[in-house]
Amino acid sequence: MARILGGVTSSHIPAVGNAIANNLTQEHYWKRFFDGYGPAQEWLQKVKPDIVIVVYNDHGLNFFLDKVPTFALGCADMYHNADEGWGLKPVAPFQGDAEFSWHLAESLVEQEFDICTCQEMLVDHGFVNPIRALYGTHEKWPVKAIPLAVNTVQHPVPTAARCLKLGRALRKAIESYPEDLKVVIFGTGGLSHQLQGERAGLINIEFDLECVEKIAHEPEWMTKFTNAEIMELAGTEGIETIMWLVMRGALQDDAKLIHKHYHAPISNTGAGVLVMENAA
Repeated sequence: MARILGGVTSSHIPAVGNAIANNLTQEHYWKRFFDGYGPAQEWLQKVKPDIVIVVYNDHGLNFFLDKVPTFALGCADMYHNADEGWGLKPVAPFQGDAEFSWHLAESLVEQEFDICTCQEMLVDHGFVNPIRALYGTHEKWPVKAIPLAVNTVQHPVPTAARCLKLGRALRKAIESYPEDLKVVIFGTGGLSHQLQGERAGLINIEFDLECVEKIAHEPEWMTKFTNAEIMELAGTEGIETIMWLVMRGALQDDAKLIHKHYHAPISNTGAGVLVMENAA
């Protein structure tokens, strides 16, 4: 039976890829941000998952504003990274697990999540940068990875409550898979940031810190906010934080907090890391 070892959250800031590629991670501007990933890297090295499910939002690579699924699951055996500017070369492709993905899709549909299934899928910084921050950069990645895209771009977007429920459905889907697989869930995006308009540059440190604490210990707290209220508090792009709830919903209610870290500002964003572990 497949089992969920735990979950990790990570911001997926585009500039992270540039910092990694140009060896800037220990420069003054970036050092504290990247140092926050150390305990998460150590935990992943200790538990050695076979596969990670990366909850992220696509930034126009697969879905443009004319067609945006609310939830989309990669059902391929390989995922390629496409160029995203900065003059960066795409990283090595990521190996998936189509058989496992199709099992997840069938289970999610049975649980009334009408998931979009993608037999071909390109992955952008939302997917790639958390993996690079947590695993480094490789010609052959040390873990399989499955993309689970959540629409946080084109309104209407799903609610925090719906994302928490998706995580719980994902837990049931994973744990019903008959083969032995060790799985970790990555919840990416956030925290507070706004990239346009009169409030461009907004970072709400107080709200970010409360989100980190509550998502770890009392995730239902965030479901009390409407999307409009979250964006008022965290900025229009801060709505990405609802994807952390997919990770949290997939874990045991009493999952143990292993590590938390917060840093702001970094590339006009409040950035956070959580590591949570299920009981054996």
